[in-house]
Amino acid sequence: MSFSPKCLATAIGSLPHAKAEDAVAVVLANIPGAPIWPQLPANGMNEQMEIQYSEALPRIVIDREKERMYIDTTGDYSMDLATFYENFLMENVDAFAITPAFSKGIYAMEAALQAAGGSRPFVKVQTTGPISFGLTIVDENKRAIYYNPEFIDCVVKGLAMKCRWQIQKFRGFAENVICFIDEPILSAFGSSTYVSVQRDDVVAKVNEVVEAVHAEGAIAGVHCCGNTEWSILIDAGVDLVNFDAFEFGDSIALYPQAVKAHLEAGKGLAWGVVPTNSAKIQAQTVESLVAKFDEGVANLARATGLDRPLIEAQAMITPSCGTGSLPVADAERVFSLLGQTSNALRARMGVAV
Repeated sequence: MSFSPKCLATAIGSLPHAKAEDAVAVVLANIPGAPIWPQLPANGMNEQMEIQYSEALPRIVIDREKERMYIDTTGDYSMDLATFYENFLMENVDAFAITPAFSKGIYAMEAALQAAGGSRPFVKVQTTGPISFGLTIVDENKRAIYYNPEFIDCVVKGLAMKCRWQIQKFRGFAENVICFIDEPILSAFGSSTYVSVQRDDVVAKVNEVVEAVHAEGAIAGVHCCGNTEWSILIDAGVDLVNFDAFEFGDSIALYPQAVKAHLEAGKGLAWGVVPTNSAKIQAQTVESLVAKFDEGVANLARATGLDRPLIEAQAMITPSCGTGSLPVADAERVFSLLGQTSNALRARMGVAV
């Protein structure tokens, strides 16, 4: 793989807008070179992080009265699993579609890209990662489904097929599709809460989804909005590691050997240098964010011995996390500063913007 986006901007999934077309307009106006389809949690339960990807997974129960989702593992579920695995083994990607009832943003972005015509350098899609899904969603006894071997295998394979379906839907609009596997729960990896979660198992499960992305010829990224053991994601075979470079900019340099090998292999880092906190985003300017990026790059160059131009050439610029929980005006400021910061960095590199 040779990945040289030269500080092009993309984003994480969520926006706070209620109307999909409004969110799509913000995305296309500010990050036209690598747009995302917007996840819209303001539209209710169906667009929440795990529920949005639950269609076609066996024995899913959405309890709208209690506003929760769980997996019912009681009784005889053999036929449910048989149907699931038949679709998986036959590579029936359409059986794992995210329908309009669970994502207005996918279809609004598809319509906008069709209307605009042409091809962009990238389009980015995203799926909740298997570790975050498995440790968040529970069974009928409120035990995390991660600890049920039969059903966590369905979760991993189902999410992998969600990736493949999205890539197939959007690949006609771009030279390359980037698919992010969102794993926010890995910021708690190694804590007492998840002491039984083993590193090798995390690597294996994330890698299975990464391999599905690669099977479609797409670029696999992983997003974690807190601090984590970044070498886990590199060992899982991802092409693009997305980290919160505003709050934890130095953390990536704590793994110099892994990061050096990752970049020397032609892979990339997505620097989440634009904060998604309302108070902090109001205090930022393009100049302050460029300085924040420069500080992180300089630190990584010292730790790895890599040249700064290589690090910058293999960098993307993103917000630190999604903007779905922000007021609309603050989210739009995030996207505005994101696009402007990317343009400033690219102009400095001599890239046309």
